[in-house]
Amino acid sequence: MHKILSLTFSLFVAIAAHSQSSGIRTGAEQLDLLLPKLQDKRVAFLVNHTAVIGRTHLVDSLQKRGVDIKKILSPEHGFRGNADAGETITDGVDTKTGLPVISLYGSNNKPTAEQLSDVDIIIFDIQDVGVRFFTYISSLHYLMEACAEQNKKLIVLDRPNPNGSYVDGPVLDPALKSFVGMHPIPIVHGLTVGELAQMINGEGWLDGKRKCELEIIKLKNYTHQTPYTLPIKPSPNLPNQQSVLLYPSTCLFEGTVLSVGRGTQHPFEWIGHPDLKDQPFQFTPISIEGMAKKPPHENSVCFGVDLSKEKTGREISLKYFIQLYKRFPDKEKFFIPYFDKLAGTKLLKEQIKKGMTEKQIKATWKKDLDTYKTMRRKYLIYS
Repeated sequence: MHKILSLTFSLFVAIAAHSQSSGIRTGAEQLDLLLPKLQDKRVAFLVNHTAVIGRTHLVDSLQKRGVDIKKILSPEHGFRGNADAGETITDGVDTKTGLPVISLYGSNNKPTAEQLSDVDIIIFDIQDVGVRFFTYISSLHYLMEACAEQNKKLIVLDRPNPNGSYVDGPVLDPALKSFVGMHPIPIVHGLTVGELAQMINGEGWLDGKRKCELEIIKLKNYTHQTPYTLPIKPSPNLPNQQSVLLYPSTCLFEGTVLSVGRGTQHPFEWIGHPDLKDQPFQFTPISIEGMAKKPPHENSVCFGVDLSKEKTGREISLKYFIQLYKRFPDKEKFFIPYFDKLAGTKLLKEQIKKGMTEKQIKATWKKDLDTYKTMRRKYLIYS
């Protein structure tokens, strides 16, 4: 016990420095609460590159402190966070720690009974961005399901939601359930990962309405109104705070033939297409290792909009989506089938085609959003 609980001075300094800069203490930073729970336990981690304490990865820190870590479970973009969006992640071994890495973004999304047979507790620590189609929360769902089926305990180390100050967007139609939309929640759900895990359990969304044995190490000094700038990019194509704040609105362009700026240093901030020649802004997507190996419209000049300086509000904006649809010359080719999965409804595409205004479209979301907000209150940990 003494070996595990003995924290080095340098770790305390790193935690203190980060905490003082943000005023928030994440679940991972509270090792005084976590370490005793891991004593004499066999542990697995569903984590990626965002699971850090100061500048040190959580797994690296706990391995040095004698925690019996059996394996890493890896989400989209990989354990160290350097794989492209949608790129298949394969099983392997982490060269830094020597730990086996099991991919949950390849042949299987849910850990098997065999993969968890030598584990007592699983730790989830991934920085989310508060948007329904971000696949880390889909991996959380399948992990909870596996834990419920195999009687394993799950500990969620909570982190702030940078888009957690509002709720907006259409609520997912269950008929469109997919890995980019697992739950009947709006695009911007207004929950931390810990709160969402409680909702998944409480609403019976796991297969067979099972419940996972769940414990959350809660954030300190955090409310949903607390501004929070991510200390590390959550995925290769969300490189800065502006892209994170625009993401709930601009990711919908992934369901069209337009470029969202993949293959540039401004993904989800630059939107365009080679045929939008009446737009003054232009950019050329290129192959960028670790961000976009084969971006849409690679090496072609795209014309569109630069939103890198755009002021973001506490709502989804459809302004530029509607504007660029109207300006696109061949409207029959504007949408691709993926759009309905992202939107979580077949209605939004039809509303845009009919020429409805943003205000009119948002009015159709209100009833479902009000119902969701009432449900959401049951699971809030933070005001």
